[in-house]
Amino acid sequence: MIIRRAEAADYDAIWPLLRDVFRAGDTYAVDPHISKDDARAYWMAQPAATYVAEGQEGILGTYYIKTNQPGGGAHICNCGYIVAPMARGQGLAAQMCEHSQTEARALGYKAMQFNFVLASNAGAVKLWHRLGFETIGTIPDAFDHPQQGMVAAHVMYKRV
Repeated sequence: MIIRRAEAADYDAIWPLLRDVFRAGDTYAVDPHISKDDARAYWMAQPAATYVAEGQEGILGTYYIKTNQPGGGAHICNCGYIVAPMARGQGLAAQMCEHSQTEARALGYKAMQFNFVLASNAGAVKLWHRLGFETIGTIPDAFDHPQQGMVAAHVMYKRV
């Protein structure tokens, strides 16, 4: 498995990962009907950098790093991660998160903040805690989950 910067030519392989996660509507606060072009802008153009995790089977995961807030908050980044269904449960999200922290430091960021980790996404919450992120706040009823109704979202933070 290698993790590398995404190239424009990778997007056709990234899109199905994004599409399926966004359409499910149960982890990302993104319009489930987002178009391919709008998803490209969200995942590839707006971030400071986008990466792919590539194995023999092709692209199995992707993440982005972007500045969380402009101006005086620009030293803190935000990331988003997606792992292909066939690669889940194999440690890829942890590898991408660890890689993203190294890349964040190289890009000059001092900390990483996840703004909206759904409490219903127990696997992600557990992983981020294991990797040293603290839950610094919880927003009650922040997300209308398609199966669970209103769920809380955590703000998570770690110095990098």
